[in-house]
Amino acid sequence: MAPELAPRPAPILALDQLQVSLFTRRGVLPAVDGLSLTVAPGETLAIVGESGCGKSLAALAVMRLLPEPPAKIVGGAVRFMGRDLAALSEREMQRVRGRDISMIFQDPMTSLNPVTTVGAQLVEAIRRHTDVAHGEAVNRAVELLRRVRIPDAERRLTDYPHQMSGGMSQRVMIAMAIACGPKLLIADEPTTALDVTVQAQILELMKELQATSEMGLIIITHDLGVVAEIADRVVVMYAGRKVEEAPVEALFERSLHPYTRGLLGATPSASRRRGGRLVDIAGSVPGLAELPAGCAFQNRCPDVFDRCRAERPMLAPLLPRRSAACFGAEKELSRDAAIVGA
Repeated sequence: MAPELAPRPAPILALDQLQVSLFTRRGVLPAVDGLSLTVAPGETLAIVGESGCGKSLAALAVMRLLPEPPAKIVGGAVRFMGRDLAALSEREMQRVRGRDISMIFQDPMTSLNPVTTVGAQLVEAIRRHTDVAHGEAVNRAVELLRRVRIPDAERRLTDYPHQMSGGMSQRVMIAMAIACGPKLLIADEPTTALDVTVQAQILELMKELQATSEMGLIIITHDLGVVAEIADRVVVMYAGRKVEEAPVEALFERSLHPYTRGLLGATPSASRRRGGRLVDIAGSVPGLAELPAGCAFQNRCPDVFDRCRAERPMLAPLLPRRSAACFGAEKELSRDAAIVGA
């Protein structure tokens, strides 16, 4: 008899059928189409997929930082600690951003103010959400820089962003993000612009910071190698929809959706981890205005069959704590079950 799975703690973040549309001259396009996911305290959730799959728009929807126009939340709920963020006023949301939920963006050099010192930016982030004097905020800024392993932290407060390397700038962004002890941290491609050595250091730093608190972490990436290093659970997105969800070890051991298998095969570090050769996913993600009838992945799928072209597969629970939107996966698991039961 299979062992019972331990119950998961109550989530701090729950997206319930989130829908984000783009209002364009070509019509209303479903950029995020019915996305549901949860993040528990202390958990790291990775959201993966190629550019254009809706990962970053989903994160911006959580932060209520969507570019309006053209993007707008048109359905679903974004519940954080029981509150629907989508229903908050902008003033109420400003109190949540930076204090309860923080976000690290992909390129620190475009996120940091180039004409303001690192120290001034950190002090501003601290004082915006805490009632402390300027001197105390400076002391906290120094401690934050030390916490993210920036050497000679007190002196570096007077540096401008251009005086720092990419890795150091990213550490400053992490320091700003954790300045007020957020319950949820969203990291959007936090290591893409960094070399392999610095990338490993940043990932290790994020794991250490999380280990000292019950902070939930969402990491958005297209790199399954990064996912293998840091994630507990993975959501795979394609063309605005969730197509697979699984615990990280289960995903690497046996991915259910052909798109996930393609991502694994196309990622050098993940491919080495699985002992396989590097492969390529043919084609590209279809534009939102050119989504085909049926499965959005059909034109790139090596296992496509007639039903895939006629019907759109819905996300379904196929294994314990695992789900996928794939008719092929359903057939394969049904066949396996029949063999076991024979």
